[in-house]
Amino acid sequence: MRSLIPSLFLLLGATWAQAQELRPHAYADGPQKLHGLVTDHSGARRPGVLILPAWMGIDDEARTAAKELAQLGYIAFIADIYGEGNVPTDFNSARQAATHYKTAYAAYQHRIALALEQLKELGADPDRIAVIGYCFGGTGALEAARGQLPVKGAVCIHGGLGKGDRPNGPIGTSVLILHPEADASVSPADLASITEELNAAKADWQMITYAHCGHTFTNPASKEYNERMARRAWAHTLLFLEEVLRGG
Repeated sequence: MRSLIPSLFLLLGATWAQAQELRPHAYADGPQKLHGLVTDHSGARRPGVLILPAWMGIDDEARTAAKELAQLGYIAFIADIYGEGNVPTDFNSARQAATHYKTAYAAYQHRIALALEQLKELGADPDRIAVIGYCFGGTGALEAARGQLPVKGAVCIHGGLGKGDRPNGPIGTSVLILHPEADASVSPADLASITEELNAAKADWQMITYAHCGHTFTNPASKEYNERMARRAWAHTLLFLEEVLRGG
């Protein structure tokens, strides 16, 4: 029976995602205004998933993920990392903005922590929260784990894996890394480093590599989109969330 769960999840998500609505949710980091999106079920004590979008900010891939998660009974909240007035308009500005937060990792962790607080205030069970992220957001998911933020699981989807010259530290959350095999932005040294980091922490971790896939393989708007592998990656994400948030 359990082997049918991924297929059922995908069928339900594909059937109902378009019917879901996302509503804006305003919050702030001091004077900086932030604008996230939240799914239905807010106010209900359900497991929550924080979604960290890619480097261009909140996009259709993040919105689709949130809607599908809502249909599976999660409260999903899409974080605004950059803030009002700072959303990139092109790849160059996105690269600069993302590089800033990757370098100033404590500021990135702080923005993620603020979004997690919003998710709790919106009704998510504080003991059943996970974070998933795409690209720049995937790096953020790892930063949530490195920063020991209060999440049960972190899913890095084609994210950057490096952490610079920082020493390894404790990682208490479960980590799932979904890595495209032909991702030119991730070096062999990065792969070796993240493996060593997670093993040094004795973390509960898993990495799944997707063959013949470039960096943005899960994004239908990308030239690198690989439908089959994207479908598998989403199924793996759902299985992970089911386990860490519902004990599946």
